[in-house]
Amino acid sequence: MMLFTEVRGLPVLPPDGAGALGTVTSLTVDAVSWTVSHVRWRGSRFGGERALPWEAVRTVGPGAVRVRSAAATEPAPAPHDLLGRRILTDTGTGRGTVLDVAFDTRTARLLALFTTRGELPADRLMGLGDYALVVRAG
Repeated sequence: MMLFTEVRGLPVLPPDGAGALGTVTSLTVDAVSWTVSHVRWRGSRFGGERALPWEAVRTVGPGAVRVRSAAATEPAPAPHDLLGRRILTDTGTGRGTVLDVAFDTRTARLLALFTTRGELPADRLMGLGDYALVVRAG
C-alpha cells in the first residue's frame, strides 16, 4: 500500500534503469473501476505532461516508479486527480476535501480516502466529476 502523496515527485525510471524519464506529477483515477489508470509525469520543467497507462508500470516503490516500456507513454488523458477534490454525499451534503488516497501498488485498486473530515473506505465511492467526488452517505 502507498499514498498518492508518497508517489508524487518520484522519478519515473525506464526498464534499463538508465536515467530518469521524469518525475510523477499525479495519478489519474478511473471512476468506474476505482483504480489508478495512469501515472502522469513531466520530463522537464518546460516539457509537456505525459502519461503511462497502469499496465506499463512494473513497480511502484518508495524510491521510484519503474516502467515496463517507455514506449507505452502517451499524451496525458483528462486528469481525474483526487487530491484536493471536494467531497459530496449522494444526498448533497459536503463531506470535506480529499487530502490523500491509499492504493494497492500491485492491483492499482483504491483502498481508502483520507479527508479533512476523517477516513472514508473506498467502497463508498460512487462518482467523480469536474466539481466533486460523490460518496455514499452513512
